[in-house]
Amino acid sequence: MEFLIAFAIFDPVNTEIMTLLLMAAGSGSRYGKLKQFDDLGPNGEFLMEFAIYDAIQNNFEQIVVITKKENVAFLEEHLSKRIPNNIELNVLAQELTDLPDGVTFTGERKKPWGTAHAVWTARKVIDGPFVVINADDFYGQSAYKKAADFMKSDNDAYALLGYTLKDTLSEHGSVSRGVCEVKGDNLVAVQERLKLVQKENNIVDEDTNLEFTGDEQASMNFWVCRPSIFDKIESEFRIFLKDEDRIANSELYIPFMIQEMLQAKEIEVKCIPSGGDWFGVTYASDKEKAMNSLKEKSDSGKYPAPIWK
Repeated sequence: MEFLIAFAIFDPVNTEIMTLLLMAAGSGSRYGKLKQFDDLGPNGEFLMEFAIYDAIQNNFEQIVVITKKENVAFLEEHLSKRIPNNIELNVLAQELTDLPDGVTFTGERKKPWGTAHAVWTARKVIDGPFVVINADDFYGQSAYKKAADFMKSDNDAYALLGYTLKDTLSEHGSVSRGVCEVKGDNLVAVQERLKLVQKENNIVDEDTNLEFTGDEQASMNFWVCRPSIFDKIESEFRIFLKDEDRIANSELYIPFMIQEMLQAKEIEVKCIPSGGDWFGVTYASDKEKAMNSLKEKSDSGKYPAPIWK
């Protein structure tokens, strides 16, 4: 799931562009292969291409993709042949050697530093408001419009595009979701629940036995961020790299960074119901449903077929 793509938007009043940052550096351990490069669309499109299309329709003008080093050339070639020429494309590698100035790491580690580090990878190419999403999730067209409207109308606040919890489950196993605590339209906190499953009329987290109605807002990693997050990530990354236990077993996550800034009253975060129909491909058995949904959307005219004409 961890791939980064960035888009930008130009506003005649606000000269900052809007960027979509897509995370797609995951290994797909539960899916069985690199799901971000699976041909799920009716004409062989990757799932991320629908996100890119939706963003462009809402005036995003820059795309930044964060992936593994060995996938950079392939993805750059694949996308550059498809997306419009006026859209800026940056495909960047998330690497263990990308560290803050003056910091070294000589240990052994196979997995990347986490989604927050993936975002930090884009620090040199993003200088305005940006959206962060997963490359292997479908978020619905309305989410991008709401995010674009928010970025154009508010120059300081962050935002989370939320999804109704009961609409984000898988029929094929438990899922991990960030369950939101909201006051008014302000996000108060996001609590990670690691093994959520539907049981009769309620949703249960088998890890803690907590029950939820299913009407709660859930975070599916659709964040509206500001460049201020880059400094926060670097600061936390420096602390992280001094802790031998965390270096061995942990990762830096975007929700953690935003929650730290929120609790310190450094930022305000709005929780905006997306109004979108989210779906993902956590398990291989989710693939057929995803493919059918994309075909239905194309057949109904919501997307061109093929998506890039």
